[in-house]
Amino acid sequence: MALLLCLAAAAAFAVDPMPFRDAAEEARFRALAAELRCVMCQNQSLADSSAPIARDLRNEVLELMQQGKSDDEIKAFLTERYSDFVLYRPPLRGSTLWLWIAPPLLLLGGAAVLFAVVRRRATAAGSPPQSEDNEDW
Repeated sequence: MALLLCLAAAAAFAVDPMPFRDAAEEARFRALAAELRCVMCQNQSLADSSAPIARDLRNEVLELMQQGKSDDEIKAFLTERYSDFVLYRPPLRGSTLWLWIAPPLLLLGGAAVLFAVVRRRATAAGSPPQSEDNEDW
């Protein structure tokens, strides 16, 4: 009974097979789907997501590919509908500049804080202990 349930669950999560014309088309599709983000899952690529909208977008991408659209045309079509969010590597422009600048700034800020903390602790460890004036002993 448990084995039957496991098999049924595996079938439910199986990805629908795509009707590729040849291996080159499949390779191009997989590369393109890996570059696109699922608009529902947000942290999964279009290729990895099992969300219904991801399945629809995969079908749409394949349909556009079979119509002869280039990868750039497909990306432009999807960004027109879903904004730059659908791209894992958004283009560098004014509206996405913070996406490119924020990670290095956060890294530099963290390094500066770490440096300051380590330096403060090293200075505190190197100074002689302050004696209290308790002469009542």
